[in-house]
Amino acid sequence: MKLTKKTHACVRLEKDGRTLVIDPGMFTEADAAVGADALFVTHEHPDHFAEDRLRAGLEADPAVELWAPRSVADQISAAFPGRVHTVGHGDTFTAAGFDVRVHGELHAVIHPDLPRVTNVGYLVDGSLFHPGDALTVPDQPVDTLLLPLHAPWSKASEVIDYLREVKPVRAYDIHDVLLAEPGLGLYGSLLGSLGGTDHSRLAPGDSADV
Repeated sequence: MKLTKKTHACVRLEKDGRTLVIDPGMFTEADAAVGADALFVTHEHPDHFAEDRLRAGLEADPAVELWAPRSVADQISAAFPGRVHTVGHGDTFTAAGFDVRVHGELHAVIHPDLPRVTNVGYLVDGSLFHPGDALTVPDQPVDTLLLPLHAPWSKASEVIDYLREVKPVRAYDIHDVLLAEPGLGLYGSLLGSLGGTDHSRLAPGDSADV
């Protein structure tokens, strides 16, 4: 499949003429979801779930459907009856020709004083994993890991150890909008020398075959 990086945590996946978009949030391009055949959201935080981005995709084509945890689905399902599906850990389904398994239950801890929200990750076609905002390790090998590079809930050593634990064939950065170029360079150097796998960064709009 073809992977296209959008700004921050959003990606577009294309296969056999069909398109899947994951996590079009507030930092993502306004039209990131337009043209999608299926939409996924990992959790309710606005950098992953921007209702205006989702509405743009859903309104552009009445055949488009959305899969998301209940906290997201409940906010948008009334406007698109029959097109919004609630998912949780262990669920399997097919969307726009992509086979999907859901992994994970909770967002990573930002601070003990803040409640943890539901967060799910999506393993697509048994090969590509988008974990959302958690360091969830799927129970099967992963070819391509979308790696949350930087967040208020993580530190570099955790990102490196997560990459080592999942042991993908390759990893591409996501969740990176808060880093300036020097920070991106530093993280890239650390992951390249310590991550133990093929690690790359795609700028927004860049693509790779995975």
